[in-house]
Amino acid sequence: MNPHSKPEENNAPLLKRLWIYQRERFPVFGHGPLVAAFSFSAISYSRICRGAEGFVDWSLFGLGIFTTVSLFLLVRIFDEHKDAEDDARYRSELPVPRGLVSLRELRMIGIGICVMQIILNAVFAPKLLIIWGIVILYLSLMGKEFFVAEWLKKHQFWYVVSHMFIIPLIDIYASGLDWLQEGVSAPKGLLFFFAVSYFNGIVLEVGRKIRIPADEKEGVLTYSSLHGPRRATLLWLLMVLVTAGWAVAASWFAGYGLQGLITMLCIATVISIPAFLFLKHMTAKRAKFIEYASALWTIAMYLSLGGIPMVVELMK
Repeated sequence: MNPHSKPEENNAPLLKRLWIYQRERFPVFGHGPLVAAFSFSAISYSRICRGAEGFVDWSLFGLGIFTTVSLFLLVRIFDEHKDAEDDARYRSELPVPRGLVSLRELRMIGIGICVMQIILNAVFAPKLLIIWGIVILYLSLMGKEFFVAEWLKKHQFWYVVSHMFIIPLIDIYASGLDWLQEGVSAPKGLLFFFAVSYFNGIVLEVGRKIRIPADEKEGVLTYSSLHGPRRATLLWLLMVLVTAGWAVAASWFAGYGLQGLITMLCIATVISIPAFLFLKHMTAKRAKFIEYASALWTIAMYLSLGGIPMVVELMK
């Protein structure tokens, strides 16, 4: 219990408490569409690059959505354990410090998720279990901060570089629902797609941690507190530009040609507007718009590279 605790919530049935938890820490209706687009586009891009007709079986795609969404939920659960001490000290308003859910409850849920992932993949896509195991191994190392937690805290650059690899690893799983499940070699263009996924993760990470000075909190690491809001925003714009470059390469490899180039540049231009508005006049509202733009950018990248071209192909 702490000043942020609400006895009526803390004493509620588990399902109600978990509903409140997901709303605050892993909003299903927010993350779900993003991860679904992530999975659909990874599979689609793989099939487009290797010239395969149609889409994978929809039951297989359903397995992919469940596994990828639940893998990202596991990332959140691992983070709750990894950051428990700092959260209790500096972010006592969060669900775990205020007693809404316990680490033990989250741990049991995580174990249950892993069991379900193993069973479903063993039944419907046993070849994918190898990649799943690699993802879980890397996630476990992340949970232990690669056994160099203090060093990573002092070197934020390497912290981000090391942690963002979890996204392309999950991407490999998603795309493997196509090429690995069908027993063929992975198309080389996926390397560009994985690079887009990696830098999309950085765009999201930086975008959600840009604040005005009045909103900074002791013990809460943000890029605006590290570098100042102006430099943090310029860093975000640079990451958008780098991601756009990889996206252009990925679209070119997939055969989208000049249309792909124009699409990526237009998306990058529109998405960058909130950052320029923030640089002109820094307010909490405009800082939040950068976070929203980061999510929209990520969805737009995935849909442009794989999702929309596949939908167009299926509608022919």
